[in-house]
Amino acid sequence: MVKAQTIFIVDDEHTLRDVVRRYLELDGFQVVEAETGLQALDTLREHPVDLMLLDIMLPEMDGFSLTRTLRNSPEFQGRYADLPIIMLTSRGDEVDRIMGFELGVDDYVVKPFSPRELVARVKAVLRRASSGNDAVQQPLTFSDLHIDPLRRVVTLRGEPVLLTAKEFDLLWLFARHPEQVLTRDQLINQVWGYDFDGDDSTVTVHIRRLREKIEPDPSQPTYIQTVRGVGYKFVPA
Repeated sequence: MVKAQTIFIVDDEHTLRDVVRRYLELDGFQVVEAETGLQALDTLREHPVDLMLLDIMLPEMDGFSLTRTLRNSPEFQGRYADLPIIMLTSRGDEVDRIMGFELGVDDYVVKPFSPRELVARVKAVLRRASSGNDAVQQPLTFSDLHIDPLRRVVTLRGEPVLLTAKEFDLLWLFARHPEQVLTRDQLINQVWGYDFDGDDSTVTVHIRRLREKIEPDPSQPTYIQTVRGVGYKFVPA
């Protein structure tokens, strides 16, 4: 029997949590809940989860700070550096969306939303995470850059490079298609999925962050090069 996947709802609105929980449980998911940022961290220490639905405006610790802790804190990084996260918020500002994607958030849903659509997005994000983790691929090495897709580990000159889930997926896509020009639409479709409703500024943000982590000089990139008016290409050193 396949074990049900666990969805973690972190939101201080009891009614919203209750509605979302009922829809998720009807689709066979297990659900755990928290209403504050610090409570969420305590819950994650005790309960492994497969995906988190996270509000930005939380008591004690906001959603951005919570995400940053999961991605960067040694306590959580081993288990939750790649945890799929969908942000739930009443704030629809582009700045908020970009900040979330910079931290490795997978999707962004603005309140009020349809619970059925939210469940569909949960399934889509889980499918993408699963396909990325299960793909049987050989590690690739380009000069001093080494990418291991099974362990989802990147090293540069022998030192580990800490990437978010989406940054890794983006780098792995480039590495599998060296010298091939990939448009922004292709990158969004392959990394974020066809149902992603953001804009191509998401790609710009992730490319910039990736360059900062793997390029000797991010202002003069050698690995990920811009092809003006078209997109980007990966050039092996």
